[in-house]
Amino acid sequence: MISVEQAQAMCLDLVKTGPTEIVALQDALGRTLAKPVAAKRDQPPFSASAMDGYAVGDVAHNDRLIVVGESAAGHGWDGELQAGQAVRIFTGAPVPRGATRVVIQENVTRQADHITLTEPLSDNINIRPQGADFKSDFTLNVVPELTPAHLALVAAMNQPRVTVTCRPKVALISNGDELMMLGDDPKPEQIIASNVFALQAMVRIAGGDVNVLPIAPDTPEALDQTLQDAADWGADIIVTIGGASVGDHDLVAPALDRFGVTRSFHKIAMRPGKPLMAGAKGDTAFLGLPGNPVSAVVCGHLFLLPMVRRALGQTDVLPPSLIARLTTPLPAGGPRAHYMRAKFDEDAQGRVVTAFDKQDSSMLTVLADANCLLLRPIGDSAKQAGDRVTIYPV
Repeated sequence: MISVEQAQAMCLDLVKTGPTEIVALQDALGRTLAKPVAAKRDQPPFSASAMDGYAVGDVAHNDRLIVVGESAAGHGWDGELQAGQAVRIFTGAPVPRGATRVVIQENVTRQADHITLTEPLSDNINIRPQGADFKSDFTLNVVPELTPAHLALVAAMNQPRVTVTCRPKVALISNGDELMMLGDDPKPEQIIASNVFALQAMVRIAGGDVNVLPIAPDTPEALDQTLQDAADWGADIIVTIGGASVGDHDLVAPALDRFGVTRSFHKIAMRPGKPLMAGAKGDTAFLGLPGNPVSAVVCGHLFLLPMVRRALGQTDVLPPSLIARLTTPLPAGGPRAHYMRAKFDEDAQGRVVTAFDKQDSSMLTVLADANCLLLRPIGDSAKQAGDRVTIYPV
C-alpha cells in the first residue's frame, strides 16, 4: 500500500488543466481566472473629494472666500480656482483645477456666496488622488476563485469580460444492487445512495460541472455501459463510488481494466478509504472511491477535490491544514494514517479539537457533526490532552 501523500501526487498527475473560455463579468463569480486582467483607466479616474465641503486653494484659518461654483458627483466644475475663491463640492465629485484641499462643511460658515474658514486647517486634505486605488497599468493576476470583491475590482477596471478556466466535467457513478436513488421505494435490504449527494455538492463548490449517472447494477455489462455513458458525456474525471475492493461483488477494478484504464494504484495506507484506486485513459482521469459513506466523503476531500482544482489550473490544490490542541487523550495510532472525524473550536488559549468517540466509516451522523478531519499519522504515538495535532477543516 502507498501513502496518502504518494496517492495524492499520483492523482494530480492524472489531471490535465482544462481549456479556457471568456465569460461576462456577471457570470464569473466563483470561477478561476485563467488570464490576467488589465485596467483600462485609473481608479479613481480623477482626483475626487472625500467629503462634502468646499474645494479651496492656498488658504488659512479665518480666511473669507467667495463661492464661484459647484462640483457634484458626475457633474464637475469646469473652471480653474483662483486665489480667494472656493467651489462647493460633494463626496466623490471631481476636484477642480487649482484646488489643493477640501475643507469640510462643518468647518466653515456661509453667508450668501461667501464662506469663512472657522476652524484651523488639519493635515487631512480630504482629496482622493487620481489613481489612488490603482493606475491604468494595473493588472489583476490569476486568482483561483473570483469573489464578489474581485468582480467589483474588475468592473472598476472597465473590463466587462474575463477569461476563466472551463469547469471540469466530473461524472459520478454509484454501483451496487443494494443502492437506490433518493425518492424511490427501497426494498428492506436496500439503502439510499447518499454518498453521491455529498460528492456532487463538494465538486460544485470546488468549481466542477457534475453529472450524476444512474446507479449501475452489479453486472459487468451494466457497469461497462455506465462508464461508456460517462465518457460519451465528455467527462474529464470519472468517479466510481463503491465496488472498489477485491470481493466477489466488487466489479470496478475489472471494469476499468476492460475499459482500457491504466491503473496508477489500488489501496492506500489510510483509514477510512483503504480500497481507493486511480488511473487514466488518455486525458480522462478515473478515481475509484470506497462505498462506505464516510470513506467516500473523506477521500473526496483528500483526492477528488484536489483533482478538480488542478483541472481548473490552480496550484495550491491540497486541503489546507491547521494546528490545534487536543481536549482529550488519544491512544497510539496504527499502521495506516487515520483521518478521524472531529470538531474544532476556539477557546481563550487558541484552537482546540475533540475527536468523536465513534469513527465507524458508515456513520453519517458523526460526519455531519464534524467540521474537520484529525490526522493521526502512521505509527503515531499516544497523545495527551493539550498535545498539538494537525487538522483539515471540512
